[in-house]
Amino acid sequence: MEPTILATERLTLRPHTPEDVDEVFAACQDPEIQRWIPVPLPYGRAEAEAYVARVPEGWRDGTEFNFAARLGPDGTGPLVATLGVVPRGTHAHEIGYWTVAGHRGRGYMTEAVRAVARWAFTEAGCVRLIWRAGAGNHGSRAVAERAGFVIEGLQRAGMEHRDTLRDCWVGALLPSDLGLPSRLPYLPSPAVVGAEV
Repeated sequence: MEPTILATERLTLRPHTPEDVDEVFAACQDPEIQRWIPVPLPYGRAEAEAYVARVPEGWRDGTEFNFAARLGPDGTGPLVATLGVVPRGTHAHEIGYWTVAGHRGRGYMTEAVRAVARWAFTEAGCVRLIWRAGAGNHGSRAVAERAGFVIEGLQRAGMEHRDTLRDCWVGALLPSDLGLPSRLPYLPSPAVVGAEV
């Protein structure tokens, strides 16, 4: 897939470039990112360089679509967040994200997630966007809920983090949640629409 640039009211989202390495490296020193995101530890400059270097390949072969979210309409403002979308089977994709510590609590991530979700549904063929986060990651969950994800429950041993299986929260967003058509019809369970089985 061709790399994509998205714009929101306050942000420009574009694939990472080598100019992002210093800011990615600095952001990933944050203990909260290290606590919840499976970044290598210790996280050195070489790890940031390797992450940024693999971004074009992910876009090219359709295995991973990573975005740097930067302030401003031209994308030259500071890095505020990173988002990634990964295909998970035939119809689903999974979104993951982290916010730079100094930019949390301003709604940037919710704004970015909504933009990337719309792109995934309209351009990447996604019909179900999955969100997962370690149980207890209240910041990530709050973003997901504000972006429209429906929290579906707790997966026991649902994710691996630092060689340990951990429980995770899971939710999903459908095109219809954003007022978009789906490329496949969806027939909800009667329990979902309030009817008795």
